[in-house]
Amino acid sequence: MRPTWLGAAATAVLMASACSAGTTATGDTPAAPGYAAVADKALPAGGTLKLQTHVDIGAATGLDPQMADVASSWQLLSLVYETLVTVGPDFEVRPGLAASWRTPDPTTYEFTLRDGVAFSNGRAMTADDVVGSLERLLASKSVWRGQLGPVKSVAKTGPLDVEVKLSAPYGPFLTALANVPAAVLPMKEIKDGSVKPETAMLGTGPFTVAAHRQDVSWSFKRNARYWAKGKPAVDGVEVTIAAEENARVAALQNGGAAMATLGNVDSRATLAGAANVKVVTQATTDFYYLMLNTKKAGSPFADPRVRQAVNMALNRQQVSDVALGGQGKPTTVTPAGLPGACDPAAMPSAKAGVAQAKTLLAQAGVRNPTFTLSIYSTQPAPAVAQVIQQNLQQIGVTVKIEQMDEASWGGKVYTPKPTFDAALSWFAGYADPAMVMRWWNPEQGGFNAAFMKPDPDLDKLIDTAGRQPKGRERDEVLRAVCAKADQDAQMIPLVTRPATTAYRTDSVSPTFYSVEGYGNPLRFLADLRMKKAQ
Repeated sequence: MRPTWLGAAATAVLMASACSAGTTATGDTPAAPGYAAVADKALPAGGTLKLQTHVDIGAATGLDPQMADVASSWQLLSLVYETLVTVGPDFEVRPGLAASWRTPDPTTYEFTLRDGVAFSNGRAMTADDVVGSLERLLASKSVWRGQLGPVKSVAKTGPLDVEVKLSAPYGPFLTALANVPAAVLPMKEIKDGSVKPETAMLGTGPFTVAAHRQDVSWSFKRNARYWAKGKPAVDGVEVTIAAEENARVAALQNGGAAMATLGNVDSRATLAGAANVKVVTQATTDFYYLMLNTKKAGSPFADPRVRQAVNMALNRQQVSDVALGGQGKPTTVTPAGLPGACDPAAMPSAKAGVAQAKTLLAQAGVRNPTFTLSIYSTQPAPAVAQVIQQNLQQIGVTVKIEQMDEASWGGKVYTPKPTFDAALSWFAGYADPAMVMRWWNPEQGGFNAAFMKPDPDLDKLIDTAGRQPKGRERDEVLRAVCAKADQDAQMIPLVTRPATTAYRTDSVSPTFYSVEGYGNPLRFLADLRMKKAQ
């Protein structure tokens, strides 16, 4: 989950920015099906990558991967921690720390672990670590616990064998195991107190942490005990936290950084003419959404007619064209691009319009309402907020945009008694359309329970979708979930959020999926090759 915002600029300026970005941005020609770029393995190993990103991982939850609830945390934690399975370029589940698995029946999963895997301290990973990690996650207050579904038991059946039993079928179970919060932890060290995961990172992954200064920098070094032969190909990764995007762009231009994550569509245009700089924009299943606080005293959003009117007035294609340079796609609660995802054009709000939205406001007895939209300043959220503001002006709703830094934004939105009117954020969309929709049940999401009222009928549909195997019947249930969530309109999906990463072609040769499902453009840093020493 993550948010975003922008200040008020003239529509003409925004349109000009979007057009220039759309015509001059560059991307890699796919080197293989499903990949935007593939590292050149003929290049020698070694060197240190200098990377700049906009935000450190969430300090509020420390370094514990099970408590990490935002994609920016998953990106850096994934350099150290690994999961039983992973996802491929077309969202299929692939082996990770589990070499194989079988499902003898719809509620039983039998995993065989890789032999020869060790934590970076040298201790061999065992089935006990896997069992303990899953049991710890299931007993925790982690947001991700709800994504694992109805797990009944986890048991060791051999030195490298683990059995998980569910109390009912749950289609996304394997896909839920593919994200960082489900990583395998060093349970022996955690239990004896020699490692505290909140403050220290010990995993099986390709890198170890050499140093960390919160909101300033990270230093990762190669894990010499990593199980995958030849990886990581670099000796280390030096991460600079550069909140200002202009600073990241300048570092790419002058060679101060070999790679940087970006957000502003104008940055793509700026770098299009830079020598030896390539910009890769990955499609993702992540998407922006609007949160309406229905529990705030006196909130007009307590009336579903007001929420529905807001939803009807939103022009999702305009959000993409203006704020994202045409890179995003309108979406529902099932992320656009995933197999089985709902059609946004088929939603009740899409079939309505401005006139019907005005009628609903009149029926609710609301005249010229005003509310504050709380966002944080990382681009391109400000442009998204601007389009929302303009859309709602058409139905007589005045939107005041409140811009904050990320920490202040999170403190206002994710609090036991939030006082915001509305807030803009984004979800990592994951790799199965039945996953992110679970957050529309606030009892499962947890983060939204303080501002979102549960809808029992919607909750039942969400659970039904989770129990269905992939196929036509599940697709029908997914459509019912999408339509119900669209009418409930407490959290309103907008458009998918592209991931843009730029790199120096004279310095590095990276690997990227064409479409990323877990909000992690750093997924393949262990494969990256350096073209010159840094």
